[in-house]
Amino acid sequence: MDTTTASTLTVPPETKAPSLVRGISFIDATLLIIGGIIGSAIFLTPSDVAQQMHTPLLFLLVWAGGGFVTLISGLAFAELGAMYPEAGGQYIYLREAFGDFAAFLYGWLMFIAGNSGGIAAIVVAYAQYLGKAFPIVAAEKVWFTLPGLSFHSGHLASRMWNVTVGDAMAVSAIIFLTLLNVWGLRKGVLLQNISTWLKYAALAAFVLFGFTIGKGNWSNIHFAGGLSQITTPSLPVFMSAMGVAFIAVFWCYDGWVYVSWVAGEVRDPQRNIPRSLIIGIVCVIAIYMLMNAAYLVAMPLDQIAASSTIGESAARTLFSPGAAWLLSIVIAISSLGAAGSCVLSGARVSYAMAIDGLFFKKMGDVHQKFRTPWFALVMQGMMASLIALSGTYDQLFTYCVFGMVLSYVSCVVALFVLRRKRPELPRPYRCHGYPWLPMIYVVLIGGWLCNTLVKRPNEALACTVLMAIGVPWYVYWKRSTKESGVRS
Repeated sequence: MDTTTASTLTVPPETKAPSLVRGISFIDATLLIIGGIIGSAIFLTPSDVAQQMHTPLLFLLVWAGGGFVTLISGLAFAELGAMYPEAGGQYIYLREAFGDFAAFLYGWLMFIAGNSGGIAAIVVAYAQYLGKAFPIVAAEKVWFTLPGLSFHSGHLASRMWNVTVGDAMAVSAIIFLTLLNVWGLRKGVLLQNISTWLKYAALAAFVLFGFTIGKGNWSNIHFAGGLSQITTPSLPVFMSAMGVAFIAVFWCYDGWVYVSWVAGEVRDPQRNIPRSLIIGIVCVIAIYMLMNAAYLVAMPLDQIAASSTIGESAARTLFSPGAAWLLSIVIAISSLGAAGSCVLSGARVSYAMAIDGLFFKKMGDVHQKFRTPWFALVMQGMMASLIALSGTYDQLFTYCVFGMVLSYVSCVVALFVLRRKRPELPRPYRCHGYPWLPMIYVVLIGGWLCNTLVKRPNEALACTVLMAIGVPWYVYWKRSTKESGVRS
């Protein structure tokens, strides 16, 4: 007979699973947007724009137009972010407006290629520019070889992966950034804050000294020819060229959405998310317009179009070869900071999916001590490292641009849907210019997507294939969720 009495039994206290902490301030969120947007692209892609826009006026107007379109979408996201201040951002908005399937396809694409491929592309750029300053990093010496698969021309192929010094530096950067962000939210935020202030100071010095003491030519910024490209060829030809130019511009402006992914960790999110989005995007527009004006001062538009590393070329022209060497270090730091912002933010999408039961359950774990989604960060780091080593980051990320822009349009459409579907929800911020500005965005970007389907059908098809790969997994996780009752 058991003689143990109820009074002697000890019932363990109820343990509560650790959760994310709201440790991101308004300044942190604003710097996250600026640092996430400004990576290496502004030092590279102006040449792609110059190849399509043949006069300085059109060249600058495309950059201004890209900033305006980004700001319109930011206004819509500001309302959505204040409504749903949870980790996951776009995943949450798509889920609430269109259901689990649309949200899952977005999150799946981000994990297997979009965000992971973006991290890989940025750290490879970091290693490449570090190699320009320190040749040992650029050495082609092969450290070791690994068997693996490569994604080329829309299909998988077997190949051997040769790991060079630059590859090792890129993967080391991913490991460092992943561990830092696992260690604690404030550690990752501190790194991106420092790197953003450093790049901001460097860009300000580049523009200021380039305009004042640089050896450039202000006559390069002229309006001769003006809008002639619109009237000389047929309008459809010009619109198609502008659509291609916007691919590079949108890539440059991408990254502003990061703050929505970490909304569950932003302090006073109903107030700080809208403010940081609007202020951050406006700051980047100003920086990009000044940088491109400085490039025009440094060299004529045709030389910009011919330069694949315009930042380095402009620094050499305006100042000296030594300045170009210094700028390579600045670009490396800028790239590392942008990768850090991407690492910090991206794992929150996978975390939100796992919480909903639509991804590997372990991805929803929060570290007991550090209060970070540690397993989602680790898996994201592993995926990004594999993509970096495979050399397929350019292809994968290019294929995902179509899906990513489609997700932006879908989220702006979600604003209209939720205004009707959930009118009772509190809206601390209401989108300025609604419904006209969001409608303009949907029409403009919808046209751009149609142009991309015509001009870049392989990329659009490959993006569709990547999302389709996730459909069987969705069916499996959805069925498992119903059986386990994770969500009602």
